[in-house]
Amino acid sequence: MPTLPIRPPRLPHRRGGSAVPWIPEVDRTSSLVDCAVYRDGERCEGHPSWQEALADVRRNRSGFVWLGLHEPSERQLEPMAEAFDLHPLAVEDAVHAHQRPKLERYDDALFAVMKTVHYSGGTGPSDAEVVETGEVMAFVGRDFVITVRHGEHGSLRDLRKRLEADPVQLRLGPSVVLHAILDRVVDSYLTVSSELQTDIDEAESSVFSGSSRFSDANRLYVLKREVLALRRAAAPLAGPLRMLAERPVRFVHDDVREYFRDVDDHLTQVVEQVAGFDDLLTTLVSANLAQVSVVQNEDMRKISAWVAIISVPTMVAGIEGMNFDHMPERHWFLSYPAAGALTLLVCFLLHRSFKRNGWL
Repeated sequence: MPTLPIRPPRLPHRRGGSAVPWIPEVDRTSSLVDCAVYRDGERCEGHPSWQEALADVRRNRSGFVWLGLHEPSERQLEPMAEAFDLHPLAVEDAVHAHQRPKLERYDDALFAVMKTVHYSGGTGPSDAEVVETGEVMAFVGRDFVITVRHGEHGSLRDLRKRLEADPVQLRLGPSVVLHAILDRVVDSYLTVSSELQTDIDEAESSVFSGSSRFSDANRLYVLKREVLALRRAAAPLAGPLRMLAERPVRFVHDDVREYFRDVDDHLTQVVEQVAGFDDLLTTLVSANLAQVSVVQNEDMRKISAWVAIISVPTMVAGIEGMNFDHMPERHWFLSYPAAGALTLLVCFLLHRSFKRNGWL
């Protein structure tokens, strides 16, 4: 049976006459991107480290801490996990990434995993774009939010600035940050879905225009793979969002829960669009294969028709080339012109017949 890691006890000590939680030291080379304390919807200045920020919030019993991390290692995240009392299973998921979108509830925090998507351009005019995925994890507690980002896109810097410009929302607490992240992630799904719609429309026009016979198969496969990537990001998020929107959840303010309904509606729209894209691409793949088969059949008919035409002079030459003594046309001076004329006449009639039937 595996054993859980043993944490040092969180013993209170005195600083300036007030009891504050035990906070371990952390490596200064950590992947901490931003750290701030928010009180009454405003960002407080003068917190050089996350340890002091956490001590300030818990000493004054007001406000919350928002830490932003980018691809932290286990050694870098461990001191924060001890200070904020994060569950070791959630910490392990946050470090190693590649997790399925989910929402887990623990005694001291919520742990949410979201996949971010980005549509990057192809390498050529006929190439489909590629859906790049990353991950954003969020620990949400009574007085803290810790966001962990994996991947080169999906930065939360602009999101933080937008929230700081709306103190009324920030006064509602850490759950506002979770809603803002989910809203931004789902909006990116809508953007990627719109880009996919454009590419699929172009592929559909190309398939049924007949201008490209064999190159469409590769493009359709790439599009179907990218639709699958978007589905893997969006579909598993439906359950957590519905739970946040429909039932009371600890650490989520009641006024914030109403906003999750709008995000859930947008996600439902994305999931329905992705399902439609998948069905349409399946149909386009089948249509493309049918067109390829028709083209191959037409080519085979043309080849067969020319083989039939060429077989006539071959047969005549074979008969005329036999060296038998008793061949009646052998001593007739018009035998050669007659054989040539008969060969041309039969070839002409065959060509005309094949042309009329659409084989040539």
